[in-house]
Amino acid sequence: MSGVPADVLLSRAALARLFEPSDAVGLALTVAAGPVDALRIATGSLKAGAQLQHEVAGCLDMDSGPHDVLAEALERWAPRRTDLAPERDLATMGRLGGRLVVPESPDWPAALGDLQLAAPLCLWVRGPGELPTLRRVVALVGSRDSTNYGNAVTADLAAGLVGRGFTIISGGAYGIDAQAHRAALAVGGGREGTPTVAVMACGVDRYYPAGNEELLRAIAGQGFLVSEVPPGSSPTRWRFLQRNRLIAALSAVTVVVEARWRSGALNTAHHAAGLGRPVGAVPGSVHSANSAGCHRLLRDGSAICVTDVAEIAELAGPIGSEPEVEPAVSVLDHDGLPVQDILLLDALPVRAPSTVDKLASVAGLSAREVLAGLSRLEIEGLAARANDGWRRAKKH
Repeated sequence: MSGVPADVLLSRAALARLFEPSDAVGLALTVAAGPVDALRIATGSLKAGAQLQHEVAGCLDMDSGPHDVLAEALERWAPRRTDLAPERDLATMGRLGGRLVVPESPDWPAALGDLQLAAPLCLWVRGPGELPTLRRVVALVGSRDSTNYGNAVTADLAAGLVGRGFTIISGGAYGIDAQAHRAALAVGGGREGTPTVAVMACGVDRYYPAGNEELLRAIAGQGFLVSEVPPGSSPTRWRFLQRNRLIAALSAVTVVVEARWRSGALNTAHHAAGLGRPVGAVPGSVHSANSAGCHRLLRDGSAICVTDVAEIAELAGPIGSEPEVEPAVSVLDHDGLPVQDILLLDALPVRAPSTVDKLASVAGLSAREVLAGLSRLEIEGLAARANDGWRRAKKH
């Protein structure tokens, strides 16, 4: 791990086993104290002082007062202390030809910084080379019980995008995920660059689901298997939900090909929208339950209708030599905005204007908050009055 101190690497490896993904208190402690001292505090070998407790509370946007915000977390982490063996986990990755990538690593994906406090502690990675940069990655996600229509569309989109130099990222699951990975590998096997990345909800030493073992082995050889949980970790519902934020953050654009009304793919789309990443949805038959989620995104204005590779590439932006830390225009639009304004901006439709009441319903804000937010967004050049409503404007 070039340039990364051994104690930092070992500490982050241990913390990844101690904390569940997106453990807010654990992540805040790591930000406030650094990974080495965070591990000592979390395992009970170092006591957190009052100043550090206030700093952790500040990261969590709460006033700790006399209450120790770490007390409950320390009790929660205690049962896992005996399971910590970071040297073993790193050795396991070495045997697999993998590695641990940490924020202190030169190849850490800068795009994950957009997750702020929800950014992962580390990434366990299997695959050759470095992870692709943001502008080169498109997420294709959707139903596990995909239809023939969904499979055909996914294969066409994945193959076309890889042919244009993009990397396909998905979750390694059955259905749309698997179809996207397979098509990307079929086209990208002999091409330069990374054809596909699978973000796992379990350790990268496990092939889950078992029916995709052959596919996941191929991805590890030609692309990347990535997880924020250490080797040996089992998939859980929480970990599935949390890995969706990584898919969204690592992608320039997220496309939902097929999704039921209540689908995990919609969770990924929600994360992408919250990060200011563009979201596309593929329309389907009005009689198909597998397209109900896509139509829901389109009706709510959360996604833009996409039907071919060219439209997705347009959303992702051109592939150039820009550094990863230079975001696309849509990311710059959200940069520095408070959460309420991000929610409102995501609710604003691109074309047809929307009323204040409708925006309040979509964004989950009060009418007063919407009016105040519209004024701020209008000043920023992000919202425009149109007839009797409001629509989204591009910032110039």
